[in-house]
Amino acid sequence: MTLISPTSSESVGDGRQDRRVRKVVTDRTGGASEGVYGSFNLGDHVGDDPTAVAANRARLASLLDVPADRMVYMEQVHSPNVTEVTAELLDSLDGNPVEVTDALVTTLPGVALVVLTADCVPVLLSDEEAGVVAAVHAGRTGARNGIVRKAVDAMVELGASPARIHALLGAAAAGEDYEVPEAMAADVESRLPGSRTTTRVGTPGLDIRAGITRQLLGLGVRSIDADPRSTVSEQNFFSYRREGTTGRQASVVWMP
Repeated sequence: MTLISPTSSESVGDGRQDRRVRKVVTDRTGGASEGVYGSFNLGDHVGDDPTAVAANRARLASLLDVPADRMVYMEQVHSPNVTEVTAELLDSLDGNPVEVTDALVTTLPGVALVVLTADCVPVLLSDEEAGVVAAVHAGRTGARNGIVRKAVDAMVELGASPARIHALLGAAAAGEDYEVPEAMAADVESRLPGSRTTTRVGTPGLDIRAGITRQLLGLGVRSIDADPRSTVSEQNFFSYRREGTTGRQASVVWMP
């Protein structure tokens, strides 16, 4: 599991407890899952042993010092839906994921928003001053259809300002590894400018992180960190494009 260092959106003190916003990403190591899911798989929808997934999720909550019932997952379906996690919604979940959504936003302290990925771009957003955070599952379809923009809009409705938002884009399929048909590359580029690229073998490709970065800049978000690693070529990440049947890593944001 990788702990992201304090960024420009966080209060930097003597220790983790001094940070007003925390962002954490995991890799595939250090868990209880076996075989193709080895070993820190956090996805409960990919065919892994439910007992192993539950153990991995419990370990993640313990390591983050967040109660398990305040770790909020999503039923990610590549939708354009953004859901605010309120106290009422949190009480109603009873350990289940938020249904049919691909972005979560909250103003509640101590509630960790989780996005699961295995090539899609995880986007963690925060406005420390306003006390608003968001977690976004930005796959090709969702990014093309504006899920990141909609998440920023939802944060603004809760008092955030784009100029104060910090964005962390986690490891994802890099453009050099993400080959797509020419028509698909052109279509995504028309909706998410800056995303079309060329793969390492000279074929049409997509760099969704680049497109999201350009989109965020256009929305007024200036503080952006992007992990350049490719889940396809880096073996310590789960990758659907590389493996087909595989697990999911997590990216988490919360206000302690």
